Order: sequence, then structure tokens, then C-alpha cells
Amino acid sequence: MTEFERDVDLVVSALRNGEVVVIPTDTVYGLAADPTSESAMRRLFELKERPEGVPVAVLVASIGQAEQLITLTPAVRSLVDAHWPGALTVVGTSAGAELHLGSVDTVGVRLPDHGLIRACAEAFGPIAATSANRHGMPTITDPGELAQAFGGDVAVIIDGGVLGGTASTVVDATVEPIEVLRQGVVHLDQQN
Repeated sequence: MTEFERDVDLVVSALRNGEVVVIPTDTVYGLAADPTSESAMRRLFELKERPEGVPVAVLVASIGQAEQLITLTPAVRSLVDAHWPGALTVVGTSAGAELHLGSVDTVGVRLPDHGLIRACAEAFGPIAATSANRHGMPTITDPGELAQAFGGDVAVIIDGGVLGGTASTVVDATVEPIEVLRQGVVHLDQQN
């Protein structure tokens, strides 16, 4: 068994047990939990010290998984085809999945450019994730700092080395034209 497979097994097992984990992504480290578990999501919000009205996004393994969570209009489909996998979070109209993300009508979805995370989402299903830092504080990019901040509070911390620390671009695809909510790595005029 490779380290990659061990990491996937550790993350998936913890998520299935309703625990919160810390995972590296293609942008920043994330606090992650099962979006369908009310207790796991409550714990994630507590650890993050995030107000309940501030929703958490979901990481997926494929566009097919994204379609289970949000409605992919032609404009949204064109956007994700151009920028996924990558650092683009698309807030779309909920497709009706029962999730505990802090919002009922919309879901933020991202297909990360990170093999470990896609493998975890493939094995587990969509994974709720938010940057691994306290709400309003700087993003933690060093795994040593993660252990100090969350070590006793999370089931697993996957060490992905020091990460770049630039968050994803977040867009609201429920409005026309699509609106940038947070500018990150991806600019809408960029093409892959």
C-alpha cells in the first residue's frame, strides 16, 4: 500500500466515523468533514469558530459529483470546463441534496487539482471543506502550525508540506452575469 493509499484510507475512515480532518489541497490546507452529517458539520463550525450563516464549500472528485449538488447551467458548465480541476469554487443553486453547510438554497462546489483530495472524494463522496484556520485569521500553510492549532481536535492531519496559501476564486453562478465573490488564483478571463 502506497502512502497515498494510506492517506486516502485514513481520511475516508475518519470521515465515515463523523470526525473532522485536516487535508492539503491545491490551494490551502482545509478542515474537512462529512457534509451529510449534522454533528460532524457542527464540530467543523466549532473548530473553525465560523458563524453558522457563513457556508462551507464542498470538494468533489468529478463534474458528475458536482451535478449531484448544484444545477450546472450552460454558463456554469462552460466555466467549470475551463477551470476545473483547479482553484475555482462555484456557488450554484442546490440540486436538493441534504447537506449541513450553513446554506440550504446554494452550494459552493470545487473540483480541486489535487490527486489525494479527488481520490478521497471518489472513495467517500463530496467532502465539506473550509480553510484550516480560525474564522477571520490568516490561513495556515505550514503543517507544523496545523498540529499546534488543531492537533488534539481533529482525527487526522495529512501533511502535504508547506502550501502556497492562495485561496480559490469564489463565484456566484446563481446570478447573471456570474459574479466574483472572492478573487483568488483563477481570473474568469483565464483559460486552461
